[in-house]
Amino acid sequence: MTNFQLGLVELRRIAMPLVSPFRTSFGSQSARDVLLIRVELAAEDGSVTEGWGECVALSEPSYSPEYVEGAQHVIEHHLLPQLRSASSLDAAGVGAALSKLHGHPMAKAAIEMAVLDAQLRSTATSFASYLGAARTTIPSGVSVGIHDSIDDLLNTVQGYVDDGYVRIKLKIEPGSDIEHVAAVRELIGPDTPLQVDANTAYRRTDGQHLRQLDPFNMLLIEQPLPEADIIGHALLAAEVDTPICLDESLVSAAGTADAIELGACEIANIKPGRVGGYLEAVRIHDLCVAKDIPVWCGGMLETGIGRAANAALAALPGFTLPGDISASTRFYAQDIVTDPITITDGHVTVPTSPGLGFDLDKAFLDQVTTRTTTLR
Repeated sequence: MTNFQLGLVELRRIAMPLVSPFRTSFGSQSARDVLLIRVELAAEDGSVTEGWGECVALSEPSYSPEYVEGAQHVIEHHLLPQLRSASSLDAAGVGAALSKLHGHPMAKAAIEMAVLDAQLRSTATSFASYLGAARTTIPSGVSVGIHDSIDDLLNTVQGYVDDGYVRIKLKIEPGSDIEHVAAVRELIGPDTPLQVDANTAYRRTDGQHLRQLDPFNMLLIEQPLPEADIIGHALLAAEVDTPICLDESLVSAAGTADAIELGACEIANIKPGRVGGYLEAVRIHDLCVAKDIPVWCGGMLETGIGRAANAALAALPGFTLPGDISASTRFYAQDIVTDPITITDGHVTVPTSPGLGFDLDKAFLDQVTTRTTTLR
C-alpha cells in the first residue's frame, strides 16, 4: 500500500434540514449540523488526491458523549496535530497514530474516512471491492421515530411500506411501546420484519414489561438499557424471548467480544462512527461472523457521503439483517451528493465508483455550508 503525506485539511460545517422531525427517546431533531472533513493526500510520486469524511456526532451529547462542536475542536487542536507527526500515512495507520489520544471515536472515524476515500481514489478503487463486498445490492430498512398518536404512526409506517422498505424499525420508550408495536404489527402483517430501538430508555427492572413484546415476532429489541449496563443486558436476554441487540454499548471489537461472551449481545448493530471507523467496523463484523452473531448496519442520519460508505460495508457477508440504509429522501429533500441513495424493490445498489462511492454536488454543498476552517 502506498504511503502518503497529509497536506491541506478543510473542516466544513453544513446545515441540513430534515424533511420531518425525527424523535427518539433521547430527543427530537428537525435539522442536522454536520461536520465534514476534506483531506489532501500527497503520494510518493507527487500526485495529490482529495478525500471526504463525515462526522456522525449530533449537536448535543445525547446519543453519545461526543457532539459536533466538540468533535471539530478535538480534530483541529488534538487529532490532526497528532496525525501530522506521523512520517507517512495510510488509512490503516490512522487508528494507530491516534491511539494515544483517548476517546472521540466519531471524530477519529471522520478522519479515517476522509483518508480512506482519498487513498482509494488515488488508485481508482471502490470501497466495495476494497472491503470484499459479497453483494451488489442490500435490503433496506427504515427507522421510524416516536409519534404522539398511533394513527400518525400507522400513517407514517404505511407510507414506508408503500415505498418498498423491507423492514420496519420503531423507536420506543416507556408509554410509547407495547400498543404502538401491536398496532404496527397488525398493519404490516406477520411476515414483514419488525424490530424496535429503545436507545437506553429502560432499566433492568423492566424485563416483565418488555416480555409483552415477545408475541409480536420481532427480529430484536435494540439497546433497551444504558450503554454501560452489559450485565443488565445479559440478564434481560435471559428473561425476554426476543433477541437483545446492542448499539450504544458496542464501541470496539474488544468490547463486543466481551458482551458476546457474557451473553449480552445476541445481535450486533454496527455503526462505523460509533466504533472509531470503518476498519474497526470490519473487525467487529469478522468477530461476529466467527461467533455466529448476526449483524446489521445502523444509521446516524448520514448525508450521501456516509450513506454510500455504509452501503458498501453492509454488503459484507456477515450483514444478514436489513440495516438502516434508507433512501436519501427519507431524511433530506436534497442531498449533497450528485447520485443520492435510492430504493428499488426494497434494495439499495452498492456504489462501485472510486473512493467511498459518491461524487459531491459542489454547488449545493456551498449553499448549505455555514462555516469553513482550512488547516495547512
